[in-house]
Amino acid sequence: MDSNNVVFNKDDGVAIITINRPKSLNALNYETLKELDSALDKAEDDKDVKVVIITGSGEKAFVAGADIAEMKNMTPLEAKKFSEYGQSVFRKIETLSKPVIAAVNGFALGGGCELSMACDIRIASKNAKFGQPEVGLGIIPGFSGTQRLPRIIGTSKAKELIFTGEMINSDEAYRIGLISKIVELSDLIEESKKLAKTIMSKSQIAISLAKEAINKGMETDIDTGNTIEAEKFSLCFTTEDQKEGMNAFSEKRTPKFGK
Repeated sequence: MDSNNVVFNKDDGVAIITINRPKSLNALNYETLKELDSALDKAEDDKDVKVVIITGSGEKAFVAGADIAEMKNMTPLEAKKFSEYGQSVFRKIETLSKPVIAAVNGFALGGGCELSMACDIRIASKNAKFGQPEVGLGIIPGFSGTQRLPRIIGTSKAKELIFTGEMINSDEAYRIGLISKIVELSDLIEESKKLAKTIMSKSQIAISLAKEAINKGMETDIDTGNTIEAEKFSLCFTTEDQKEGMNAFSEKRTPKFGK
């Protein structure tokens, strides 16, 4: 993959996408967003890839935010286009048919926090820091931060973090439900791979349908969500994985999915 700022590696069914601008603390500019967009397409199209991990290079930052140097002289129209493009790339993460794990190393601020929130599961190192500091720059979150943060941690706490621009550590992020696990920095990628391997041992079709049901259900009322769930549940019964999984259970053996 021809890329200056994003590295794509594949390891036994796991795609590892690394934001690689360590001198800029992996800040997101247009070029980086475009390369991330392409990397996501590559992961989606590769049948060998079952799970995706997104992380940042170095030990200081996952992604420290959007590139302020690129943003500061934008016109309102340019800012709108930048926001919409970032939103579209992060939405692609959220709607990817495969599970996406954010391995958060260091600062995840502004666009970095928003990038992590677009992923399905967030694992953070002990030195991770999260925040939406945009109001201190005279702007608001522009890559879906005002939409995903309240959905994940609740409206009141989300407003507090966005209105104050406060930065929180990994312990607080875990307490409020922003992340699901804290690990040593040295163990971050291996722990993320371990989780990926557990996910890969299950039915990939079922996981994809479950992701779709959760995402769509969270955007609607519970009755509509239940209808979505029933539809996805019934679709499972059209698959070989359902037959294999239930037969294996009855026969007291380990299922072999994806045959």
